[in-house]
Amino acid sequence: MTTTLDTMRAFARRAKDAARVMASATTAQKNDALFAIAKALRQATPAILEANALDLADAKAAGKNAAFVDRLLLDSARVEAMAKAVEAVAALEDPIGEVTSSWRRPNGLEVRKVRLPLGVVLMIYESRPNVTSDAAALCLKSGNVAMLRGGSEAFRSSRAIADAVTQGVERAGLPKDAVLLVPDTSRESMLALLTLDGLIDLCIPRGGEGLIRFVAENARVPVVKHYQGVCHVYVHGDADLAMAERIVVNAKASRPGVCNAMECLLVDAAVAERALPQLSRALVAKQVELRGCAETVRILRAAGVPVNAASDGDFGHEFLDLIAAVKVVPGLDGALDHIAKYGSEHTEAIVTASRDAARRFTREVCASAVVVNASTRFNDGGELGLGAEVGISTSRLHAFGPMGLKELTAQKFVVEGDGQVR
Repeated sequence: MTTTLDTMRAFARRAKDAARVMASATTAQKNDALFAIAKALRQATPAILEANALDLADAKAAGKNAAFVDRLLLDSARVEAMAKAVEAVAALEDPIGEVTSSWRRPNGLEVRKVRLPLGVVLMIYESRPNVTSDAAALCLKSGNVAMLRGGSEAFRSSRAIADAVTQGVERAGLPKDAVLLVPDTSRESMLALLTLDGLIDLCIPRGGEGLIRFVAENARVPVVKHYQGVCHVYVHGDADLAMAERIVVNAKASRPGVCNAMECLLVDAAVAERALPQLSRALVAKQVELRGCAETVRILRAAGVPVNAASDGDFGHEFLDLIAAVKVVPGLDGALDHIAKYGSEHTEAIVTASRDAARRFTREVCASAVVVNASTRFNDGGELGLGAEVGISTSRLHAFGPMGLKELTAQKFVVEGDGQVR
């Protein structure tokens, strides 16, 4: 009797076989495949939107919130953005074969470090069907095979996108198994995949805290975690408040359901009486619910701004919704202490006119991106010039921050001699 483990092992073997071919694919072959994928995505837009409409209907019937629905939603503009993201990856320099350093030993040996593909990359993700094409594109360009295990809530959408991707890959003459969508969304299949050390070279989970924790606790394959985005914006005592308002509103309200959205606003006590009402009114105008510390509640209620008292669990919480925790902090030290205690090492921002404060913030805050006078929403592969991304790693090994092409490679030593022996 064939078990789920047997089925997943056979599936992964197909990926491993394709990985050997992909490792030697030329830049021209990979770029041809990417442009063919972009074309196939545009041609398949009606089918993708039809599949997405069914996923959306199920999500709404299940009572999913607006932020969840937004992560799931595809429209013509978003499919076009997916196609453009694939083309953007094609335009990036191929990292494979890049010599990152070289030196000559006293005995005449020539040593260099050279980038090579990781092999088979397993993406496990929820809700966001665009991850299907983003991950496929980055894996292809970096010479890897993409095994894509999307969630059941977006499976129809992911399958329609994966079908278009496979068409593009085959048109370019690369193995169709270079991109594989796992057809089974059960918990059993995920557990089976996570045991396949020797066949899967890296797993990248992307989704909610429960998914990340499940993968990390059960994996026997290497894992890079795309963990919580508990992102803070700290408005320093020297901040330009008009700038701070623009940044805070964008960081929280532009897309509240994504991992680089602000979840907590920190305001310096030196400017809280003036800054908090201004910033809070701007957030409330965008339908953001505020949950404040005692000092925040005192200031905002006196100013007539609606606010709820924060509970212990609101600080350090990833809302992924139009909700923000707000806290008044006693200066830069207070902000640094709060972030160290409650941050998730994803994205942290400071708004300040003080170079000294900015330098200290960037030096002392540990996060995959530390931002000065700009929105947390810029911690994104495309916004940082990396093209699409397979996630934002909050691990420190082997990648930290947006995972683009170079983060999907390893490095090997190439040593050339002329007869040396040890």
